[in-house]
Amino acid sequence: MEATNFKAIKGKGLEAVADNKKTIIVSPGYLKELGLSVPDLLNQVEGTMIFVVIENNGLNLVGALNLSDTIRDESYDAIRLLRKEGIKMWMLTGDNESSAKSVAETLKLDGYFAGVLPHQKQEKVKELQAKGEFVAMVGDGINDAPALAQANVGIAIGSGTDIAAETADIILVNSNPKDIASLVLFGKATYKKMVQNLIWATGYNVIAIPLAAGVLVGFGILLSPALGAIFMSLSTVVVAINAKMLKVKR
Repeated sequence: MEATNFKAIKGKGLEAVADNKKTIIVSPGYLKELGLSVPDLLNQVEGTMIFVVIENNGLNLVGALNLSDTIRDESYDAIRLLRKEGIKMWMLTGDNESSAKSVAETLKLDGYFAGVLPHQKQEKVKELQAKGEFVAMVGDGINDAPALAQANVGIAIGSGTDIAAETADIILVNSNPKDIASLVLFGKATYKKMVQNLIWATGYNVIAIPLAAGVLVGFGILLSPALGAIFMSLSTVVVAINAKMLKVKR
């Protein structure tokens, strides 16, 4: 059977003509816009529900499909590590309330937004930022691109779409959730090393250079140029070794 007149409906579904009948694949929200209701039996089903509607003497709901993802084992470790760092974690999903709640409770997330349309993801990020939150957004699809751009830090999964990767600030090569935790931990460790090296280098300049210039010569304290050169070399060595220790720690 060949489908013709294909049309994508942004954030809602798609439609085409098959077997001379208009066939529409729709989300629960768009189903209601069409004047049809979700059967009570399917309201509490976990996962993403999509519905098949055929126009034949009116619109008729003829079928439903349930799409769901399995939580990866690595996600539990990633959440544990991020929580240990005091990071709040929220989930943005187009899935229904039941599915989103189940995943959020299983992973022990701080909260979730369910039934979010593509354009609403950016708005949710703005809401969190308006509350003073520093937001890092992780995504991999075209629908995530606006939210990735809006976030303070956009993190794209390397196996995702090109547009998500182009919009994000950071691109993860793999799709392992633990890489996100590793990224945060490595970033914090790097910043700590930078501060340590800055303090050491500044300390040398503030103390050693004035002594070598004879500021305290009246008190009998003078750092000879030769000794000053040794301290300068020692400072460089200490900074290099301290930076090297970052790799060992990681």
